[in-house]
Amino acid sequence: MGTEAVRRLADEPVDHRFKGLPPDAERANLTVGQLASEKRDLYTGGFTTPVLTLDADALEHNLTVLGTYAARHGLAFAPHGKTCMAPQLFRRQLEHGAWGITAAVPHQARVYRAFGIQRIFLANELVDPAALRWVAAELAADPGFRFVCYVDSVRGVQLMDRALQGQDQVVDVVVELGAGEGARTGARTDEDCRAVADAVAGAATLRLVGIAGYEAEVPGADPDSVHAYLRRLTALAVEFDRAGRFAGTDEIVVSAGGSAWFDAVADVFGELPELSRPTLRLLRSGAYVSHDHGWYTRLTPFNRVPEEGGLRPAFRLWTQVVSRPSPTQAFVNAGKRDIAYDLGLPEAEVVRDALTGEERAATGVRVVKLSDQHAWLETDSADGVNVGDWVALGMSHPCTIFEKWPLIPVVAADGTVTDYVRTFF
Repeated sequence: MGTEAVRRLADEPVDHRFKGLPPDAERANLTVGQLASEKRDLYTGGFTTPVLTLDADALEHNLTVLGTYAARHGLAFAPHGKTCMAPQLFRRQLEHGAWGITAAVPHQARVYRAFGIQRIFLANELVDPAALRWVAAELAADPGFRFVCYVDSVRGVQLMDRALQGQDQVVDVVVELGAGEGARTGARTDEDCRAVADAVAGAATLRLVGIAGYEAEVPGADPDSVHAYLRRLTALAVEFDRAGRFAGTDEIVVSAGGSAWFDAVADVFGELPELSRPTLRLLRSGAYVSHDHGWYTRLTPFNRVPEEGGLRPAFRLWTQVVSRPSPTQAFVNAGKRDIAYDLGLPEAEVVRDALTGEERAATGVRVVKLSDQHAWLETDSADGVNVGDWVALGMSHPCTIFEKWPLIPVVAADGTVTDYVRTFF
């Protein structure tokens, strides 16, 4: 990975672009690296609310748990980078054994390449001519760069082939098996997959290297239906291999795996028989890196297999009570501009007293509504929170949490800010 490009992130000036950071750091013309070296206290070091933080211990724990899980089950790992879009976290994922990083759209792949990512799995059919020419140019310029993307239609293959004419580069593709009617993308039937594979065989600019899919899109997903879908996927991989459809590659890619069913992926990929070539069993979970306080807390496969490990929520959004107009109502200074709310309202986790600095569980404090810049709190008692108190909110859906914060303090257990994570959305 481009270590120097990541290091240069520390040279950015601390300024108005970054919410919650100390105003005096901008006045002093500090860089991000200089501010990090000061190791300020989150609560007394001049940070303003709202401010999103990442728990340093939880981050390291989650990175270790999924890296260990993948290795234990013989899975390669390409975490979905759309979750965090943070090169510093990509580097740490790679250090914990990741094969590469998954992308959804060309812009994400361009960010990855700007920071030296050498293996990119694009989990979408790529039919944009300009983006395809960019991919070809990257492949030509760097023989060590590996790029793989979906194909799920004959027309898509034709458009890709036309865009790549004259580029002197062959792009590796995997046929995406859709999860059924009502699911998202992917060829719906096995016969559709065969037709797409035939089209790839007829395109000199493309090379078929595997089969892939996304099991969380199975309608009414449950253990039986998800396992059945994944077995269809691996059966196609076996069929295609026996038919010689992967003759042009040295390695067969079989890929699936979001953050809700990676245990099923481990089960089914573990059943995959030996193929004619080495097989890359590629898991693509992404939300694990920060986990969350709601959606993935309920959905994580570790609820089904707790003996395999567990993840910790790493996010806290620290807000401040700015109004207490009645004994049962309070308002904090963060709303839709700051809070992920597409998968549910945030949960009040901790109250930090503005006068004493003491922390207590936010018992009897609930978020009931969001405005653009306010969260509406309902309290069970008049002394639940007071004006000036800090209230830590836990949120669901890491993808939309990261998206709202371009620079995020990483906080140690004692409140010391040890680093800052830069995002690129």
